[in-house]
Amino acid sequence: MTDQQLPSWADPSVSPSDLDAQGVSRRGLLRRAGLFGAAFALGSAATPASAATADAGPLGGDDPRLAYLVGDHHVHSVYSHDAKYTFSQQAKAAATYGLDWMVFNEHSNFGHASYGAKLEHQEILKARAANPRQLIFQGLEWYIPAAEHCTVFAAPGPHEVDLLTRFELAYDGKLLGYTEGSAGATDTARNEAHAVKAIRWLAEQRRTGYVDDVLVLANHPLRLGIDSPHEMRNWRDAAPEIMIGMEGAPGAQGAALPGWRSSTSIRGEYENKPSAQSWAGYPADAYVTYGGFDWATATVGGLWDSMLAEGRLFSITTNSDNHRTVFDTWKNGDWPAGQNFDTTGKLPDPVNTDTPQPGSDFWPGQFSRTHVGVTRYGYRAVMAGLRAGRVWLDHGHLLDGLDVRLKRDHDHGRGVTLGGRLRVRKGEKLTLNVTVTTASRPNSRGILPELAHVDVIRGAVRGPVADRDAWRAPDTKVVRTKDVSGRKGTYTLRIPLTAGDESFYVRLRGSDGNRNGTGYLGASVDPHGPIPHVPGDGDPWADTWFYSNPVFVDVAGA
Repeated sequence: MTDQQLPSWADPSVSPSDLDAQGVSRRGLLRRAGLFGAAFALGSAATPASAATADAGPLGGDDPRLAYLVGDHHVHSVYSHDAKYTFSQQAKAAATYGLDWMVFNEHSNFGHASYGAKLEHQEILKARAANPRQLIFQGLEWYIPAAEHCTVFAAPGPHEVDLLTRFELAYDGKLLGYTEGSAGATDTARNEAHAVKAIRWLAEQRRTGYVDDVLVLANHPLRLGIDSPHEMRNWRDAAPEIMIGMEGAPGAQGAALPGWRSSTSIRGEYENKPSAQSWAGYPADAYVTYGGFDWATATVGGLWDSMLAEGRLFSITTNSDNHRTVFDTWKNGDWPAGQNFDTTGKLPDPVNTDTPQPGSDFWPGQFSRTHVGVTRYGYRAVMAGLRAGRVWLDHGHLLDGLDVRLKRDHDHGRGVTLGGRLRVRKGEKLTLNVTVTTASRPNSRGILPELAHVDVIRGAVRGPVADRDAWRAPDTKVVRTKDVSGRKGTYTLRIPLTAGDESFYVRLRGSDGNRNGTGYLGASVDPHGPIPHVPGDGDPWADTWFYSNPVFVDVAGA
């Protein structure tokens, strides 16, 4: 696999006058990280941080200098049966909105496995050659047996498309008849076991070197309520180096723009009620989004926190899930006589109508962005950064940059960043340094976003749970809120913390301050968290948030 050409904002040969405001801002962030030019082109691939336990390893911890690459792991094209745009339209849009990396994860079906995956692969190879500044992964949206969907994607290499099609035919729940609405959906034990077997198979392909790397992320986990807590834990435990996390916020963020779809529309198209396959332990409130985020992530002390409280990383992401862009005027083309998706694996190219067409999505990078910390520019570096958990996400281009470092007060060095582990003694004083770079230009809605507050969320680490369906972390809460209204440019918040008797983690969240309320588990846990919008009236641009992955603190002897 060849290394890629640096993006314009990271290339010293590109004049600052040729960059837009955000490109200039990103270049400044890269310089401050000490990775500009050759240092970014030749740096290491940033292998994952060690998963040290509280009883092993030296005190402290340190991470490399990082630059953050912006991406989207959930994009569809005419190679998905229910999408609309050509591969080129999506890639061009991603470049327009500043994405460094993207994953085409087309829906599985027999037409895709037989024809579409190979056809798309040829387009991807041409695109990689034509624009080496853009990192384009090929993936698959896997219909998980007994559950929802996952993004599966591999590092570029000679077997990337073979891996995906072999996996699709052997393990896809839709093709096997193991998903909701299929005849075999009621055989829950068999279906759940097959999902675990699938993830282990992917891990074996990586271990044997058939592919350089492969990752899996659960998509829109609470949209239908059929991803139970025990299933998510089972997937993670089957191969934690492969199954690394879930969408913290789904795509389809334009679904509830006022007056656009219907009076019942919800951001993310979370408009479902429990079905026969839904896990009975989820409350009715789990089926909507909160500030555009999935209930599992948005609830402080909820399902995501219950997994983190086991002391194991489980990352979150956000993405476009782009099928049909809001207010866009293109419609699907007509099939030639005698053809359909099963016979071609590809939809006809779309046709422009000059009239807005139905849709819920934004273009890749237009609204939802996942930022991944790397030490160099390249495919394996992005995958290593995702696996290590060096991830934060934002909506509406709320921030240009975020750097998080946690360190012992008397230590030198940068400290531990997102996804990492800091080893300390009981009672030690710590400092959480949060460096924010505010938005440098208006987003595509014409709004210059302004961050209003940063919340620090802390939770105790208690180890594996006895009840695999537990979705509560009773000791996780918002412990500090910093009002940053009116602050501009780059600034650092220095937040003191103290290590107690037990290991813990901290994570960050913040918003534009437009819509806040008591969190789902009460004011004592989350006094001003994200809240649901009125059905049919959920302007996403007026309610934007950022979230970060956690930093773990292992207390020696705990």
